[in-house]
Amino acid sequence: MSHDPAQMSLNAIARALRDGSLSAVSLAKTCIEQHDPSLNAYREWRPDLALEQARRADAALAQAQDLGALQGIPVSVKDLYGVEQMETFAGSPAVMPAPWQNEGDLVKVLRDQHAVFTGKTHTVEFAFGGLGVNSHWGTPRNPWDGTIHRVPGGSSSGAGVSLCEGSALLALGSDTAGSVRIPASMTGNVGLKTSYGRWPVSGIFPLSPTLDTAGILTRTVADTVTAFSAIDPHQRSYGPRLAREVSRCNAGDFVIGTGETALWSDCDPGIGEAVETALAELRNAGVRTVDTPLPEATPAIELLKVGSVVAAEIDELLSSTAPQWRETLDPVVSSRIRDGGTISACEYLQRRRRLRELSRSANRRFSNCQVMVSPTVAISPPATEAVQTVEDYRPRNMAALRNTCPANYLGLCAITLPVGLDVVGMPVGMQLMAPHSHEEQLLAIASCIEGILGSARQRLGALPR
Repeated sequence: MSHDPAQMSLNAIARALRDGSLSAVSLAKTCIEQHDPSLNAYREWRPDLALEQARRADAALAQAQDLGALQGIPVSVKDLYGVEQMETFAGSPAVMPAPWQNEGDLVKVLRDQHAVFTGKTHTVEFAFGGLGVNSHWGTPRNPWDGTIHRVPGGSSSGAGVSLCEGSALLALGSDTAGSVRIPASMTGNVGLKTSYGRWPVSGIFPLSPTLDTAGILTRTVADTVTAFSAIDPHQRSYGPRLAREVSRCNAGDFVIGTGETALWSDCDPGIGEAVETALAELRNAGVRTVDTPLPEATPAIELLKVGSVVAAEIDELLSSTAPQWRETLDPVVSSRIRDGGTISACEYLQRRRRLRELSRSANRRFSNCQVMVSPTVAISPPATEAVQTVEDYRPRNMAALRNTCPANYLGLCAITLPVGLDVVGMPVGMQLMAPHSHEEQLLAIASCIEGILGSARQRLGALPR
């Protein structure tokens, strides 16, 4: 039987691997053939290791060893994660010290399941940026524009591109202010930011210990559900809770809050309209919406503009661990880190306290709705050449991060799913935010929404060739 992974869900692939109609090696070979070097998704592309790991996955299946839903599944890994036999650069021109070469808990979970690691995808230097630009390694190309080299979104800049080209079927990323959701939105994929502390961040180079979260990018919400169930420690410990939540969630079972007007204003043409169109379709299908403000989003955005605690924390890490890295910093990254080094300890602690206060307040806003909605990213992916200087880069970077940072700063979990194209033909994402630790409910609602609206391929059409 012939299988096309591009047309199959992760669940369908898992079934095919187990009934013998598909092998992990043939799956890996198919994904390897899809790799397009011109898109520059990977800092380190390792088809040799992928095939070796695929053979191990097949051998285990031949011995009736079912190790998890991601067994034999090709996975790309953001170049912040330690992975054996692959070096971690964290987007810098130098190899990171030994502590950040070691595999952490999430990679170990995938390795124990015999997932297949295809390589290390590009990231913004030290993950400090929302557009995906990297002057050291080159900026991955957004595959949705075949003419203009547009940014793919960051900081997990190669992750969404790896899914688009088909070299990976799942991508590991990280999200401190939007770094999973922005690239997912800009490349027409699904991106999940987990609640702070839900997933371990061991073995991941830290940008901000206060705000860093691990996350995943997939082609569909259905694939996110499969991957989350296989990775999440609670799901693996307590059984198919998420599957039950998804199966019984219907259009009339939840309420969507329209969120804060600040997240809807000043969007590029076609972005707000695409999300509004999707909401109208949901209402027609029986989904209820209410006007529910999230006023905490505005002070969260103001904290973003002054560097929050992130700039101070990465500044301290560089100063105490490897000050020589400052000499080679990308100018746009350097300018933002430099801002963090200027604040006092008192100001840093005040910002930490403010984040805690805003989080407590925001999580109480969900009394009459289960999720809040907004456009994921307010701007269309700019041309790479338009963000080369600090002066051009900074306003666009702030605009890219504006709608996603509140989820991080307010202690929420969030997901983006593709709902349409803007006026220049670039993908538009719809962001759903839910209270801390409500991932199961968030994913059940997102799954129901995908069932109503259709998948990315159905909403956006095929990639331009």
